[in-house]
Amino acid sequence: MKRLAFIGALAVALAVAAPASADQLYGGNSWASVASDNKAQGVGDIVTILIVEAASATNRVGTRSSKETNLGGGLSAGGVDESVSFGFDSGYRGLGETERSDRFVTTMAAQIVGVLPNGNLLVEGRQHLFVNGEKRDVSVRGQVRPVDISPDNTVPSSRIANAEINYDGKGYTTRSAKPGLLNQLFSFLGLG
Repeated sequence: MKRLAFIGALAVALAVAAPASADQLYGGNSWASVASDNKAQGVGDIVTILIVEAASATNRVGTRSSKETNLGGGLSAGGVDESVSFGFDSGYRGLGETERSDRFVTTMAAQIVGVLPNGNLLVEGRQHLFVNGEKRDVSVRGQVRPVDISPDNTVPSSRIANAEINYDGKGYTTRSAKPGLLNQLFSFLGLG
C-alpha cells in the first residue's frame, strides 16, 4: 500500500512540476484559405505580365501648286509690225508618306514595389536577355488594380495604368539594321 501511495504522490508531483502545453494547429498566416487565389497582393510579391502591344500609324501629306504668267505686246514702226509674247509656267507637286507598324509580344515577371492608398499596386520588372551576341532589355512599370490580376497571377499589359514599357537591343543585328553614316547625313540634309 505504501508503494501505491508513493507512485500516486510521484504522479501528482510530476503533473504539478511540468505544466502541459499544446501547439496551435492553426497559425493565421500559414494556412491558405480554401476559397482564395494565389495572387500577388503585397509589396515584394511577384506577378506575371503578359505584354502584347501593337501599334500602327499612317501619315500622308500631299501638296500641289501651279502658276502661269503670260506677257504679250506688240511693236509697230514704219511698215514693220512685230509682236512679242512671253509665257512663264511653274508647277510643284510634292507627296510625303510615312507608314509604321509595330508588334511586341513577351511574358515577364514583375514585382510589386508599392501599394497606393486606393489599393492599386505599383509594379516594376526588368529582363535582360543575351541571344547570339545580341543584348535585349525589357522593362515594365505601372499601376495594376488587384481585380485585374487573374487567378493564375497574370495581368495583361493592357490593364496596366500609366504603363512604361521599354524594349531595347544592342548587337550586330541591331547595328546592321540602322542606316549608315552617309544615309543619315543625306537624310539630315533632306537629300535622302
